[in-house]
Amino acid sequence: MMGAFWPGFGLSLGLIAAIGAQNAFVLRQGVLRTHVLAVCLTCALSDAVLIAAGVAGFGALAGRVPWVELMMRLGGAVFLLAYGWRSFCAAWRGGGVLCAAPAGQGQRLGGVLGTTLALTWLNPHVYLDTVVLIGSVAAQYPGHRLAFGLGAITASFVFFFALGFGARFLAPVFARPKAWRVLDLAVGCVMWMIAGKLLWPWIVAQ
Repeated sequence: MMGAFWPGFGLSLGLIAAIGAQNAFVLRQGVLRTHVLAVCLTCALSDAVLIAAGVAGFGALAGRVPWVELMMRLGGAVFLLAYGWRSFCAAWRGGGVLCAAPAGQGQRLGGVLGTTLALTWLNPHVYLDTVVLIGSVAAQYPGHRLAFGLGAITASFVFFFALGFGARFLAPVFARPKAWRVLDLAVGCVMWMIAGKLLWPWIVAQ
């Protein structure tokens, strides 16, 4: 079983570790020390559900309904563009208020979880990576697909909790308002770059 567990762990970790909208948000919440446990748990559990679906063979089923992928692509792009604009506005205004606010203040749990779920479930790349790619590779381990899936899910939990709770060590850096401006600017760029990647195939096809 361990011969399937570690390949699943490595594949999942490599896919998740790529810079993305979800990771940028987790990093920001970790630096703020705001609802970090809830954010990390939501991301990891969402990945677990999607990976389980892929290992169970739902990737092939999803491929038979092409309009779902298009709707997810457009919806995700719109959300990322809006969130990116919000980050650019925050960078323009400066982060003095954020730096002065105590950890956990100023953000409601419901709003934070809503953003976390949107960044996760409205991103078609998440489905391609977890349901389709991990699901297809898991099929190469007949009799050990469960171990492969458990390895992939374990990697998701390890990564998100390490990113979220490890980000607090960057707190001294973000004691300066300029650092928050740089972070917000970077987050905005990441959001818009990913939105562009989502929209480009649709634009070319028109």
